[in-house]
Amino acid sequence: MSAFSRVTASRLVRAVDTALRRGTVHVLAYVRSAPGTYVWLGLLLVTTVLMHRMSPEFEEEFLRQRSTNLHELSADPVRVLVSSAFWIDGGSWLPYAVLYTVFHAQAERWLGTLRWLAVAAAAHVLATFISEGALLWGIRHGLAPQSSVNTLDVGVSYALAGVVAVLTYRIAAPWRYVYLAGVLVVYGAPLVTGRTFTDLGHFTSVLIGLACYPLTRHLGPAWNPADTLRRARARTRR
Repeated sequence: MSAFSRVTASRLVRAVDTALRRGTVHVLAYVRSAPGTYVWLGLLLVTTVLMHRMSPEFEEEFLRQRSTNLHELSADPVRVLVSSAFWIDGGSWLPYAVLYTVFHAQAERWLGTLRWLAVAAAAHVLATFISEGALLWGIRHGLAPQSSVNTLDVGVSYALAGVVAVLTYRIAAPWRYVYLAGVLVVYGAPLVTGRTFTDLGHFTSVLIGLACYPLTRHLGPAWNPADTLRRARARTRR
């Protein structure tokens, strides 16, 4: 290798090392700015690893005891409402890492940890009671089987839907209405086509998130995507 090649390779290594160091600093700073989100996400990682080590039969029964179904809610509502928020009903943890980073972390950074947690908890708890109440009504009127009282229902999707909805107020008009329309389509279409109690729960969570508008007041100007795009274009022209 020539002296020129060695110098070029050395500069490339230093550039890569610098980029990695800066990237690590930015990632750590982002994580620290939303501690509640990433503590919750870390706990979900632990429980997901544990769940994947269970046999299918044991896993189903284990999750059922932590499910917010009618049977468990009538027996110990506080326990199952808390425990159900720390388990994922099958699947991979990675999609949740992406969703938490895109939505929960942004909401926590904007609202602050306590207000963000209030929105997530309200959506999780109230949507659970409303959707399970609708299911109970369906059972009593012969629209759902009696076995539905033991339906497996764990996960964090109600809290996520509420947070996704409250972020509507983070965006400046007219982009706010584009975002809101997308949220209503994503969560409203399953309710129209599927009409399950979980579809009702998700859409209810969206309404609860939108109802949390008072928590979003006096938090500074809304984010304008057009301004961000203009700044990005200005930097590329330098």
